[in-house]
Amino acid sequence: QVQLVESGGGSVQAGGSLRLSCVASRYIYSNFNMGWFRQAPGREREGVAAIQFYVTPIYADSVKGRFTISKDNAKSTLYLQMNSLTPEDTAMYYCAAGPELTFRLEKWEYWGQGTQVTVSS
Repeated sequence: QVQLVESGGGSVQAGGSLRLSCVASRYIYSNFNMGWFRQAPGREREGVAAIQFYVTPIYADSVKGRFTISKDNAKSTLYLQMNSLTPEDTAMYYCAAGPELTFRLEKWEYWGQGTQVTVSS
């Protein structure tokens, strides 16, 4: 049973923008915090942004001011608006859901399959 499905990745030039989407099952969307993580080749998976009901989202320092996480409750969908992209943002981006608002990977229970983002200079 597919719980989280990402989309919106692609190739863009530096300075460009992309918006990632993650459609969640109603159960997950209604009961868990949701977040975005990324993993570049040869690097560990890292937290990008996460959002909790009625709480200010958290962001990795590397994306603050450039990325915005948001939710559409009517569509059970999580978004990540990414602006001013740089080649360092190139990675597989994953949507995740879990009970805690943290970037600690072991705290996230559900994961999507990922969507690739490639930024060229």
